[in-house]
Amino acid sequence: MVKESGMDASTLAERYRMVRARTVALSAPLTVEDQQVQPMADASPTKWHLAHTTWFFEAFVLREQPYDPAFEHLFNSYYEAVGPRVERPRRGMLTRPALARVHAYRAEIDRRIGAALVEGRLDAEDRARLELGLHHEQQHQELLLTDAKYVLGTQPLLPAYRDDLANDTAPAAALAWRGFDRGVATIGAGPDGFAFDNERPRHDAIVPAFELASRPITSGEVQAFIADGGYREPRHWLSDGWSAVKSEGWSAPLYWDAGRGHYTLGGVRAIDPDAAACHLSYYEADAIARWLGARLPTEAEWEVAARGASPDDGDFADDERLHAGRSPQPFGTVWEWTSSSYAAYPGFRPLAGALGEYNGKFMSGQQVLRGGSCFTPRGHVRATYRNFFPPGARWQMSGARIARDV
Repeated sequence: MVKESGMDASTLAERYRMVRARTVALSAPLTVEDQQVQPMADASPTKWHLAHTTWFFEAFVLREQPYDPAFEHLFNSYYEAVGPRVERPRRGMLTRPALARVHAYRAEIDRRIGAALVEGRLDAEDRARLELGLHHEQQHQELLLTDAKYVLGTQPLLPAYRDDLANDTAPAAALAWRGFDRGVATIGAGPDGFAFDNERPRHDAIVPAFELASRPITSGEVQAFIADGGYREPRHWLSDGWSAVKSEGWSAPLYWDAGRGHYTLGGVRAIDPDAAACHLSYYEADAIARWLGARLPTEAEWEVAARGASPDDGDFADDERLHAGRSPQPFGTVWEWTSSSYAAYPGFRPLAGALGEYNGKFMSGQQVLRGGSCFTPRGHVRATYRNFFPPGARWQMSGARIARDV
């Protein structure tokens, strides 16, 4: 059973309206053609995000006569218990239904959800699934931006998603170190409030003494790594990372061009050496940390260090910059890679039924990231939030904050 929502029906209805409207607003700067394209298997089309998030509410909250029986096959993501689906690499082949029909689908499911809340037809379990669905949609809002950036940033014309996005002009933060004593830390989400199942149960972890940097790795530090031959020197790299450098031809972070700056959702801009470095794979983050004479933190270390900060502070999608800036906060700006493999906490129990596939079945071959990014909606993340991606992934807004032993 999904944990019961702490919001009443009217609060849930207003939150539902705001989250759903935000997704549509994020898709609005894109052309119809932009929303159809799938340039790689990991990046889903915008149209598919719009439809899949709607299907989630229809399938797991309403559970009634479907809007279109074919949509379950078209827009199921990875829920084996639900049934067969279009494989992920082929989502861009779905020229039908048309984008207009997807928006009509969204409008109808929104109407049904609103009516069900007003009429009191959603029980405690339904409302809990609705809250889960809202957090799920916020995850897809971030994916919509990262995937759209890959669509636009890999085209010859390098068109801007929006040409009115501001640069971060805040003063750059100097690097400092914050120390933490050895101790037993209680990690993970407690029993109250919303959290994904992979954040629970709360448990104790021994955390040795360590120091954590006061800000993420900057683009200037990456430039220095490149200038020092970092992408040509295997001693900095994990074996799999060095294989990726050679096989993928990496010589800089994704979207960087030594002659033209780098691609952002605001178009091609000069690289700001004081801004947080973004679009780093785990392999790159680990190599740069080693080159700096440090390492990546464990997720327990990261969580301990983040407890004194507010999850509402930092650079988020709501700030309308949509590019990594200079904020030193642990929340927002860039997802921060940790050295921890994504695995179950002691005593972990996935949700019952198909929703148990949401997180648990991906606990292999992934690394944990923490903190959120400038593509993340404000209010979506918390100190216990565990994101995860394969170590070679670079299209996400991912960076790193270094640590060192004491």
